[in-house]
Amino acid sequence: MEKKIIAPSELIINPDGSVFHLHLRPEQLTDRIILVGDPGRVNMVADFFDTKDFEVSSREFHTIGGTYRGKPIMCLSHGIGPDNIDIVINELDALANVDFETREVRDTHRTLQMVRIGTSGALQPELKLGTPVIAEKAIGFDGVLNYYAGRNEVCDLDFEKDFTEHVGWNPLWASPYVVDADSELVNLIGGNDMVRGNTISAVGFYGPQGREVRLPLANPDLNRHIEEFEHRGRRVTNYEMESAPLQGLSRLMGHKAMTVCSIIANRMCHEATPNYKTAMRDLVGTVLDRI
Repeated sequence: MEKKIIAPSELIINPDGSVFHLHLRPEQLTDRIILVGDPGRVNMVADFFDTKDFEVSSREFHTIGGTYRGKPIMCLSHGIGPDNIDIVINELDALANVDFETREVRDTHRTLQMVRIGTSGALQPELKLGTPVIAEKAIGFDGVLNYYAGRNEVCDLDFEKDFTEHVGWNPLWASPYVVDADSELVNLIGGNDMVRGNTISAVGFYGPQGREVRLPLANPDLNRHIEEFEHRGRRVTNYEMESAPLQGLSRLMGHKAMTVCSIIANRMCHEATPNYKTAMRDLVGTVLDRI
């Protein structure tokens, strides 16, 4: 079979041999990756590392690589939103599975293990502030996965159908998709101290999550319908903005990925805390110990 060669226009490689946006070189890539949204949070995660071997910053993408308990690991910030996840996962996969010298796809597939640690807003009243919630299923409102072939093979189509019918999905929005986290990774990271949830990845922070500031909402009852929705005993637990494209693209590319978020607001109880850094630090330590 003829090898696939990636054209320069499709995968841009910088003059120093690094991938276009992340500015990482193939030899810097580790198999275990912690993903966070905030570039400043990378330093907090890396403070747990035994060694720090390199640091790279480009735009919102900040990476520190080193070791934790003797194992190579890196922490990378992806910024805010599903469009950034499309960049990050495609470029990490290229670093793993494309020869940057020849631009050929490698014969042997390299599998990455990625855990996103983030913050989230709860959609069920019983979820207390500070609770870690795993996105066992992620519901993408962003539409990113719909641009890739094989989308239906990695999605829960029954869940999608029931969800869109129940909430009265607006046809002007991108079609939602529902994708599972990697089960082995969930079992490795998850414990009795974490809730296994069903997480929405919204395409924005305000209107797309039902927040009304000055502009009225097109579907003001959406969150109420979401809260009431149930599919085979599963209810939607929380909102964030990146888990669905992360888990969906990873499944299509043959990687293992999951998201766990600390609840910093409860949308149903109208509660929120800006003082979440202690809970986040504890969650980071737990994930690093288990990955």
